[in-house]
Amino acid sequence: MSAQDSCLSLVKYFLFVFNLFFFVLGSLIFCFGIWILVDKTSFVSFVGLSFISLQIWSKVLAISGILTMGLALLGCVGALKEIRCLLGLYFGMLLLLFATQITLGILISTQRTLLERKVQEMVLETIQNYRVNPEETAAEESWDYVQFQLRCCGWNSPKDWFQVPSLKSNVSKELLLPCSCSNSSTNDSAFFDKIFPQPLVRPRRNTDICVVPESTHIYNEGCKRSLQKWLHNNLISIVGICLGVGLLELAFMTLSIFLCRNLDHVYNPLKQYR
Repeated sequence: MSAQDSCLSLVKYFLFVFNLFFFVLGSLIFCFGIWILVDKTSFVSFVGLSFISLQIWSKVLAISGILTMGLALLGCVGALKEIRCLLGLYFGMLLLLFATQITLGILISTQRTLLERKVQEMVLETIQNYRVNPEETAAEESWDYVQFQLRCCGWNSPKDWFQVPSLKSNVSKELLLPCSCSNSSTNDSAFFDKIFPQPLVRPRRNTDICVVPESTHIYNEGCKRSLQKWLHNNLISIVGICLGVGLLELAFMTLSIFLCRNLDHVYNPLKQYR
């Protein structure tokens, strides 16, 4: 066996092994998404949270798993069987994915102000329409999750909630706010009384409406500032992950096009099955 044949064999099996790993990873992501979709109760008890917008995340995970499995399968079969068209398709899909990521990165960098304004409009609209339509709660559940995780309340400040029609209180000294705004360090039965939703609204843990006797028992910082802090603290990790994914895609593209270009020009696929 010549040095060129040895190099091609090494590249072929390298591509096969790594794409096999990503195929298994994609199948696990897909199964996880399906598990959330068909068995929400078990997932909720497992993670201890019941206010995540499970319907959305389960579909996102399932679709991501299918795409990962499909791309990895192209790489596995194309590399192992040395099929030019599959290797070319694999390279093309990786190139498209890489170009999409670069485009999104440029748009986020250049249109950051516009993006922030759009996000603010969406959040404020969600707050203003909180509990207006019991059948459309996905955005509300997601925003409750953000407030709970980042320990914040409202977009700019808790005052964003004070003029929400569905949270108007007849008692002037009491505040009606989502329970995700409640400060867990002072959250006890002496300070908070949960008002459970109307019968048409599904009860959801930590997304019930709470009567807050004093503003000191809620998170005083708006989520806009909390999100900015989170991005600043995790910027290095986010950039590192993006660079790692991009370099991995470039490596796979290079290996796939190298293997594709160095296959014999006169190629009989049937010899692979002999």
